[in-house]
Amino acid sequence: MNEINAARDAQWRVELRAKMSPKERTAIERVEMPQLDPAYRITCNEEVNQGINKEQAMREASRCLDCNNPQCVTGCPVSIDIPGFIKNIERGNIEEAAAVIKRTSSLPAVCGRVCPQEKQCESKCIHLKMKHNAVAIGYLERFAADWQRTECGEQAVPEIERNGIKVAVIGSGPAGLTFAGDMAKHGYEVTVFEALHEIGGVLKYGIPEFRLPNDIVDFEIDGLRKLGVRFEKNVLVGRTITYDDLHEMGFKGVFVGSGAGFPRFMNIPGEQLNGVMSSNEYLTRINLMKAGRGGDTPVLHGKTIAVVGGGNTAMDSTRTALRMGAERVILIYRRSEEEMPARREEIGHAKEEGVEFMTLHNPIEYLGDEKGRVTTMRVQRMELGEPDASGRRSPVPVEGAVEDIPVDVVIVAVGVSPNQLVPSSIAGLEVSRRNTIVVNEATMQSSVSDLYAGGDIVRGGATVILAMGDGRRAALHMHEQLSK
Repeated sequence: MNEINAARDAQWRVELRAKMSPKERTAIERVEMPQLDPAYRITCNEEVNQGINKEQAMREASRCLDCNNPQCVTGCPVSIDIPGFIKNIERGNIEEAAAVIKRTSSLPAVCGRVCPQEKQCESKCIHLKMKHNAVAIGYLERFAADWQRTECGEQAVPEIERNGIKVAVIGSGPAGLTFAGDMAKHGYEVTVFEALHEIGGVLKYGIPEFRLPNDIVDFEIDGLRKLGVRFEKNVLVGRTITYDDLHEMGFKGVFVGSGAGFPRFMNIPGEQLNGVMSSNEYLTRINLMKAGRGGDTPVLHGKTIAVVGGGNTAMDSTRTALRMGAERVILIYRRSEEEMPARREEIGHAKEEGVEFMTLHNPIEYLGDEKGRVTTMRVQRMELGEPDASGRRSPVPVEGAVEDIPVDVVIVAVGVSPNQLVPSSIAGLEVSRRNTIVVNEATMQSSVSDLYAGGDIVRGGATVILAMGDGRRAALHMHEQLSK
């Protein structure tokens, strides 16, 4: 934070602040993100949010008050110099704005699209205390990253003094990619081992292209390659190679970012019926394996598809089902819409596209035909009772309020658990009751001294930016350890 505050004293920043009064800045209305028309976007996989142009970005950047103690930075898990990059946009130096972001974030174009800024950096914006809309930090981050990609072409590679020390990364999701980028900048020889046939982890298999296009992810990964990061695909650590093999290969440190790809179900009657599947399977088949879009992998289709859950993965599943040709898509959620953990933007997009919301209902049984195919979802109406441990009001069944809904496919999106292959293959590694790797939260170091971990394998399920924060923190402390 000291460096961020010091940068604020640069002469150009002082002159920029003097151009407009705080009152004039707060009077400017927040920019609106251009979007594809809902009737068109459900016919294709094109990105819904179209991005803002330079004029819009510079005007939005001028809303930032360049605070003396910028709280927005404290809301960012990777500590981006938010005022620094925004003020560069305001003065029209977009290339420098992108460079400021890149100092601490390896995936700015990704974060600008999928991070819940409204719950993090933007939630700390001083505009909110003044009863105005927060500065659109996420839109501006996306703009700077996209400008750097489309206008500047080749990504600049900093001069790095190599130290010859090898470190391994297990998993190529946001935690692993962030760790890899930071360690490469510190001079390490970094190799990322990915179990699947494409690099990107949840960014590729979990998030649909209408929210995060694959070419955006690939561009960010290419930037890591230019830093010297090596990628090995189709390597399942714990099967293809072991933790001990990594030592024999000369790796002095290991970071585990293998995610949480093990689906959860509700353990209710009928879940074994054909047509009931997890959101992980559904989205992976379509996003990664191109099911229904020229790939060889099959996926179930249906006229009426029900999705169970209220998070971003549930929203992704409903909206994907529409694009796959479903005539009716119903979201079933046991609490009210106010309690949904999904981003407000994603909820709004789903509604615009025609998803039916059936809140305060919970599946209690699935019924099928003589061939074992699901035909009916039996749901229990709920009402909200007292708050649970998370602070959300617990849903309570309404006695006798049960109804049947005809369905062809059910997609269950009620959470995920870590895959235990990697942790179970490492002797002495402490694992929690939830099958997550236990770490020192300050350093991300595990009970095995040379092994660090982050992301969903530690958290059990969280956001892209929190996973990135874990990777960044792990890189900082592994570097300190190996430097000794």
